[in-house]
Amino acid sequence: YVMLLTLSPYTPTYRDRVSPPGVMIRPYLNGFTIAFNISQPSTWQPYVDSMHHFLAAYDDKVQEEKNIECVSGQYFIQGGNESEEKKACQFKRSLLQNCSGIEDPTFGYSKGQPCILLKMNRIIGYRPGAGVPVSVDCKVQKGNESDLRSVDFYPGNGTFDLMYYPYYGKITHVNYTSPLVAMHFTDVKKNYLVHIQCSLNGKGIINDVNSDRFLGRIIFTLSIGK
Repeated sequence: YVMLLTLSPYTPTYRDRVSPPGVMIRPYLNGFTIAFNISQPSTWQPYVDSMHHFLAAYDDKVQEEKNIECVSGQYFIQGGNESEEKKACQFKRSLLQNCSGIEDPTFGYSKGQPCILLKMNRIIGYRPGAGVPVSVDCKVQKGNESDLRSVDFYPGNGTFDLMYYPYYGKITHVNYTSPLVAMHFTDVKKNYLVHIQCSLNGKGIINDVNSDRFLGRIIFTLSIGK
């Protein structure tokens, strides 16, 4: 009991094994294969529903009510007592542009051009990129490079803005909304299993550990039928 009194409820005592970050994708329904037929809405509608459910917390109105506008391009470092509630920066779904689900409520799935969201795992106190925003790129993980001919990234050129870091933990950073990068696969080989790897790139990022497919990268399969 005495030892427990020495532990802070706000910051983990040991954090040497949780940095650098792993990543995860949305939608995530049945493993890391996203498979559907363009002509059969029943095959892609579950992915669309999952995306809308996930992005509900990112609705522009929700973000404007709960969070503040921050200065882009610099870390949002907040002082004061560690028990004080921290402010959180707005991340509006409209920033995801063609992958926001606003203009195209099917997120491109109805056209065979699916959007997939990439989220970096939260690590208390972590400042990714050492002052330079971490970026995302995607490539064919195995197979012919021409199987993946075009990917668009949002927001901007597919970076995680520094203003969303550091994260102060769920107790004090109650309204924190994890930033996202949307990957819009606008030209992928049809009727074929395309194995894709999307990676984080930046100072201090590790993305080449073969034994960990989530550390700084994610590997998944796209199978888009006509």
